[in-house]
Amino acid sequence: MANESATDRRAGAAPVLVAVAWPYASGSRHLGHLAGAYLPADVYARHQRLVGNRVLMVSGSDVHGTPITVRADAEGVTPADIVDRYHAEFVADWGRLGISWDRYTSTGTENHAEVTQDVFMRLLDNGHIDRRTSDQYFDAEADRFLPDRYIEGTCPHCDYSEARGDQCEDCGRTLDPEELVDPRSKITGSTPEVRSTEHFYLRLSDFTEQLGEWLDSREGWRRHVLNFSKGWVDEGLQDRAITRDLDWGIELPVDDLGAGKRIYVWFEAVIGYLSAAKEWARDIGSPEAWRDWWEDDDARSVYFIGKDNIPFHTIIWPAMLMGYGGLNLPTDVPANQYVTFKGGKASASRGVGLTISEGLDLFEADALRYALAASLPEQSDTELSVGEIGRRVNEELVATWGNLVNRVLSMVHKTCEGSVPTADGRTDGDLAVLDAVDASLAIVTEQVERVELRAALRTGMDAAAAVNAYLNATEPWKLAKTDVGRAQVVLGTALAAVAGVRVALSPWLPFSTATLNDVLGTVDSWERVEPTPGAPVPQPAPLFAKVDLEELLDAQASGE
Repeated sequence: MANESATDRRAGAAPVLVAVAWPYASGSRHLGHLAGAYLPADVYARHQRLVGNRVLMVSGSDVHGTPITVRADAEGVTPADIVDRYHAEFVADWGRLGISWDRYTSTGTENHAEVTQDVFMRLLDNGHIDRRTSDQYFDAEADRFLPDRYIEGTCPHCDYSEARGDQCEDCGRTLDPEELVDPRSKITGSTPEVRSTEHFYLRLSDFTEQLGEWLDSREGWRRHVLNFSKGWVDEGLQDRAITRDLDWGIELPVDDLGAGKRIYVWFEAVIGYLSAAKEWARDIGSPEAWRDWWEDDDARSVYFIGKDNIPFHTIIWPAMLMGYGGLNLPTDVPANQYVTFKGGKASASRGVGLTISEGLDLFEADALRYALAASLPEQSDTELSVGEIGRRVNEELVATWGNLVNRVLSMVHKTCEGSVPTADGRTDGDLAVLDAVDASLAIVTEQVERVELRAALRTGMDAAAAVNAYLNATEPWKLAKTDVGRAQVVLGTALAAVAGVRVALSPWLPFSTATLNDVLGTVDSWERVEPTPGAPVPQPAPLFAKVDLEELLDAQASGE
């Protein structure tokens, strides 16, 4: 999956890296994941391309996480079986959703292993990694050391009883296994014992002052992201083990620790942003092209994640980049809050919320994209339900934008002899609605630059409402009976306004945008383009299907 924009070297085209959270290939992703990271990233990337920037949007499936080996053990299959199943599902979901990756890969490639080992060795040579003996939980019944995700217990911060050994899903705090109250092995359910083992550690404490100064210099970041990150630094950064007693993962480039050790997922997964960029560059036949996004002072890098991943992207990854040297730090990390379903945080591991595939089976792709984007949890948690998604589709997307497009195209087809009328004869009132649409494009750009994507979508929809108001005020259906010439001017103006609104909404609605290409041309820049006079305008089909809410809710209820 590649876009020409990434290699476009037009004057003034800034490199923009859109780095998107890597989903664990351990189970289906849900609508909370989609609203949290993947849809916002795609909207942002699409807009950046249209305004003329050189976008490189990368991500991939995280295939080394212990959730994968936990699931493989439970199903009696190999980790590779789990990875192959869910990586294929993710790729299919992205295709159905129209996610416009420049590179979607996985952490299972030889390229990723090479880049990870290079980062490891650079940090080791620079003195930011050392060896330590530590106590680690051991399951005597299974006769094996337990990686973090193989341990569950009660969170010491919020008393959540199903916290993992690396993180509490309830309060979002990152944990070490020994912090858990009443720990238990996920393999046997027994209480693990403590034994000594040797591992490599990332010396996060080396970067306390540098990270603090960097975070203090951040402007425009979301308050909850900055406050959380600064709190981590203020509490004192703890050095963290970056290897585990595993046989599933990237091999160490040194043999100091002996057999049975692998680089752990939390260290190597974030390196995927860099390895994916290098993989993309290699595949386009320009192996050094990745440097434009990672070493250019004018480049921006925006990381789209959920709030449970904040410390990995604002503390750990920046520390690794600082220790490596010469690579750009994140420009922004607009982490979203949680999406909740019926009061519970959407969770793949706990089966809360619709999977992406289930959502796409219920709703058209653009309809689902719209409803989720209108409810993005940018500043606070957002409650979602199937009924609310359907309501937004019917009352907002269909009733405002879909209705506007259909009524304008239908009237142009009927009143203007099935073709686009000329732009001659427009009055100040006609020009005013076009000016309003043009102004909305500028406002959307300002909002997207601040990653205020909910507000930007609302601006686009308000522009559509303004065109509807213009039609209601001018009443071209009445004019067609008394002054057909004036009716054609009004309808030509409305069609030009629709063309502009279509641009404003295109990052959110790629599929329905494309269905209008034959009439309004391809959207390839962030500006309103006048429809070509004389171009054919056939009788339109509805842009979106109205959702049968009663049938939808009945189907949902019967499936629970």
